Amino acid sequence: MTQDEFRAKIFDYNAQTEWTYNGTECVVIDCYYSWCGPCKRLAPIMEELAADYKGQVRFYKMDMQVESDMARAFGISSCPTVILIPNDKSSKPYAVKGLRPKEEWVEYINKALLGK
Repeated sequence: MTQDEFRAKIFDYNAQTEWTYNGTECVVIDCYYSWCGPCKRLAPIMEELAADYKGQVRFYKMDMQVESDMARAFGISSCPTVILIPNDKSSKPYAVKGLRPKEEWVEYINKALLGK
């Protein structure tokens, strides 16, 4: 995901000052650095989750080295950082930092995004 895609699909932080989600699906954004060991270990977990939640949650990857303005705009100072965005227009996204096992991600997604 690029900054332009983020502004079009998620939130245009240049044009809007108050959070308003532009999409309709729940979203998970894996913010990573290509040289980051924990980020590399998280990648296959995110791929499995994307397959498990296909049709329910949209998954994106964002390379923070390439999209460094996004890292600054959202205060991402450590990786991996995963941003979870509920499909409720007024619910703000939140970030989960660090490498976690798949079971924890399933809990986050089920509770925070899908309300299970």
